[in-house]
Amino acid sequence: MKRILWATLIVAGLGATASGAGPFRSRGGARGQAPQAAAPVEHRTYCASWTAHASEPEKVDARPLVWVLDGAGDLKGCSGAMIAAMARSDYPVELAPFQWSHGYRKLYADQTDAEHTREQGCRLAAAVLERKAREPGRRVVLAGHSAGCGVILAAGDVLPVDAVDRVLLLAPSVSTGYDVRPTVWSAREGVDVFCSKKDWVALGFVVRVVGTTDKNRFAAAAGRWGFQPRGDRALDDAEAARFRQHFWSEEMSWTGHTGGHHGVNSPEFIRTYLFPLMLGAK
Repeated sequence: MKRILWATLIVAGLGATASGAGPFRSRGGARGQAPQAAAPVEHRTYCASWTAHASEPEKVDARPLVWVLDGAGDLKGCSGAMIAAMARSDYPVELAPFQWSHGYRKLYADQTDAEHTREQGCRLAAAVLERKAREPGRRVVLAGHSAGCGVILAAGDVLPVDAVDRVLLLAPSVSTGYDVRPTVWSAREGVDVFCSKKDWVALGFVVRVVGTTDKNRFAAAAGRWGFQPRGDRALDDAEAARFRQHFWSEEMSWTGHTGGHHGVNSPEFIRTYLFPLMLGAK
């Protein structure tokens, strides 16, 4: 009988301890008051970002989303320069580098494989639309350098009208006769092209030897001479109003862009000429 009595006392004591500590702790109301209702429990996963708030609408990120496409060889010159420029400024921009290259230093394959360029353009278009569906109303910009411009143009060939807000083509290594009309219509604010006639090494000599990104061995590069839409590819008035070409001039030299192929990757040039376009300030 004594053993049974002691066991009963121990079980009762453990039950009282558990009820007053740990995650199951509860506190009764003051004497003479009705017991308070239990506080609502918020269920969270182990990752805080996965917490469900069914009653709160998802907030749209106010920063422009800028998809960045580097040139051939995955050298990350353009994306790296934009990251550096953003670190030295207060521009609210989210940069999203898009991996499209055959691999690091595979410059020849990236520049000459037009089928791969088109395939990667379709991938980019799908990624843009998928992100747009998740974040409707957010500003979207496509920015590419050299052969990366070919991927953007291939995406523009299949994107719907006004799918993005703006397209920036920096020293594009596609041919001057590339049909830019689909890309012009895919960008609500149109297309801005940055060219330089002083880009005679990469977009002069090299293109003459290996051809343009769209596999034209005998055409000049648009990043040097500008796009020249003619014949059945000529722009009508509405398209021309959405298409702007900016040629290098001496007044840009102070930014570090002295006319060469990689001048557009100067952080000060990006801060002065590109970020305002990304933000829609121009």
